[in-house]
Amino acid sequence: MADCKEMSAPVIKLRNISKTYGHGEAEVHAMDGVSLSIAKGEFVAIMGPSGSGKSTAMNMIGCLDRPTSGEYLFNGVHVGSLTKDQRAILRRNYLGFVFQGFNLLPRTSALDNVELPLIYKGVPAAERRAQALDALAKVGLKGREHHDPSELSGGQQQRAAIARALVGSPQLLLADEPTGNLDTKLSLEIMDLLKLLNERDHITIVMVTHEEDMAAYAQRVIWMVDGRVERDGPPAEVFSHERHNA
Repeated sequence: MADCKEMSAPVIKLRNISKTYGHGEAEVHAMDGVSLSIAKGEFVAIMGPSGSGKSTAMNMIGCLDRPTSGEYLFNGVHVGSLTKDQRAILRRNYLGFVFQGFNLLPRTSALDNVELPLIYKGVPAAERRAQALDALAKVGLKGREHHDPSELSGGQQQRAAIARALVGSPQLLLADEPTGNLDTKLSLEIMDLLKLLNERDHITIVMVTHEEDMAAYAQRVIWMVDGRVERDGPPAEVFSHERHNA
């Protein structure tokens, strides 16, 4: 676990965030007055039934959506006051994204896939290559750098996707159902990797999952129901409460 010093400063702070879609009878409150903080170095899993608001919360934290009301602070900066271009810069420079579907470019080597975010940042070619090789080594893909996705297993593809998310040294890694397309063995490998990255490199991770086994790797579980945070605490405590009330 990251030490207390590393976990002192909040990276994410949501204050009474609401997100409403539609109007009238079709109105849906995807988030309804959500307030929470996530500290530097935490590994947090967001869970809940379908329609609970967990994906909306992830999109909000990832600056992919804007709240209808409330405040979102990233490292103390009011995200709501940023322009569209400024939010794009924040995503590019401070956030890393891992998706269920890997989203790797086909017929493109793992190395080239991982270099891609650095191209958008304007990093010189030699530096790009060095950073991408280092990121691939960190996720256990040394020796697989020149394989394209079709030559990699599902677990290796997700490792490459994680390397791509980490190559720019983001302050926050957002993982949306990162094991959703993997079998149990590969899922556990990916979760072991995420836990290692959190503990060794103190990377702050926020993960959406519907699987208790995967969420148990996190230090903290935020359980959402109907757009609200219903429980927030250590995995065993949250799961015990949910099973008791099932």
